[in-house]
Amino acid sequence: MNKSTSNEVLNGRHTSSHLTNVDPRSTRHSYENQLAKNPRWALSEGSRHFDEKSAVFQALHKIVAKLDELSIPYAIVGGMALFRHGFRRFTEDVDILVTRDQLRVIHEKLAGLGYLPPFEKSRHLRDTEFGVKIEFIVTGDFPGDGKKKPVAFPDPNDVAVDLDGIRYIGLPHLVELKLASGMTNPGRLKDLADVLELIQHLNLPFGFENQLHEFVRGKYRELWKQGRQRFVAIWRDERLTPDVNSIEDMVELLPEKTDELTRMRDDGIVLADNGQSGYATLVIDDALIAEKYGMIEESEYWDEYED
Repeated sequence: MNKSTSNEVLNGRHTSSHLTNVDPRSTRHSYENQLAKNPRWALSEGSRHFDEKSAVFQALHKIVAKLDELSIPYAIVGGMALFRHGFRRFTEDVDILVTRDQLRVIHEKLAGLGYLPPFEKSRHLRDTEFGVKIEFIVTGDFPGDGKKKPVAFPDPNDVAVDLDGIRYIGLPHLVELKLASGMTNPGRLKDLADVLELIQHLNLPFGFENQLHEFVRGKYRELWKQGRQRFVAIWRDERLTPDVNSIEDMVELLPEKTDELTRMRDDGIVLADNGQSGYATLVIDDALIAEKYGMIEESEYWDEYED
């Protein structure tokens, strides 16, 4: 790439996502700075990201190939792990879990060869081709406030799962670490929001808490109750009264609907608090069951009965 083309890229005018030959010690030429500096280019880069063609994805594939060449165990964590587990959101860096000894080897083998630390003695590296920061999380350190707690960053060998040829941290450990981080550091509340999004996007069950360390189970339960989607079906019939408290009561009033209502009850659908004449609201938080009966996510309804 010639100098003029490189300058176009750095000014956000080029269609390529490369930030070629950046100075890693200059935040002015970093990937994250270019995103902030040029909203139009950032929007285009965001689109490439969801097609898995952004500079971050290219930097991810490049660094894991290097780690594989060096036979260094690792696990991708952070935003890229969220993306692969099903919560697709944009992120501007690559987070990698390694042991402390492995981190020393990475710096010995890669620093100066396509990667440089953003500043002297930094544990992180910046990809000098793409400008993307590669952040390293170290086994044994503690999430959130960094203080000792029952949950620590694990050895990647113990938690990594192969997804599409790349080793990512498994979902239970990802959730566990994000909960511990958000619980202990007010500056990391985004980690709790990420867990909430995972609960909603993946329809995680209440029992998922059993795969988590007891230190974070209470927070998971709290977020689950806040974020669980609820699906509803509103039945309207003048025979329904405020005294109807269950599907069994509905069957008595609507005998011609017995088979349908019984199937719904057996699939776990329940009657919500009624309190109105002429209609009843059936609810469930299981997306698959809701789809079976054509139920709608609750937030999409306009509550015409609300005062």
